[in-house]
Amino acid sequence: MDKIYVVYWSQSGNTQAMAEAVGAGITAAGKEAAVVDVSSASLDDLKNAKAFALGCPAMGAEVLEEGEMEPFVSDVEAFAAGKTIGLFGSYGWGDGQWMRDWVDRMNAAGATVVGGEGVICHETPDEEGLAACSDLGKQLAAV
Repeated sequence: MDKIYVVYWSQSGNTQAMAEAVGAGITAAGKEAAVVDVSSASLDDLKNAKAFALGCPAMGAEVLEEGEMEPFVSDVEAFAAGKTIGLFGSYGWGDGQWMRDWVDRMNAAGATVVGGEGVICHETPDEEGLAACSDLGKQLAAV
């Protein structure tokens, strides 16, 4: 069975809930999901994958979390070319600029972002947001 990694960073649990929904979508589509916190994630696993998902909430002035996720994403940029990547995260303010910037970074690195944009949820993901995350997982499973 093909394993698809869902790597996330979450402070309040909102992005973790989104990650679990992405994983559920992957499983529903018949693939194995590995939902892992970025502190436990392996860059080598992602290097060997055709598709994976990354999740992070908006932090500060609409940026990725700087202690763990930003360095991880910077490392991913080095091998993102040719990969299909799903992006997701929650936010509490702003208008999603952190996600647009993240999509632009992955595109510039040569990756294909699923749906051309990330899945974002304001604060705690609602049913619609969780369904969008599940759909993201299904799209990754189809790669």
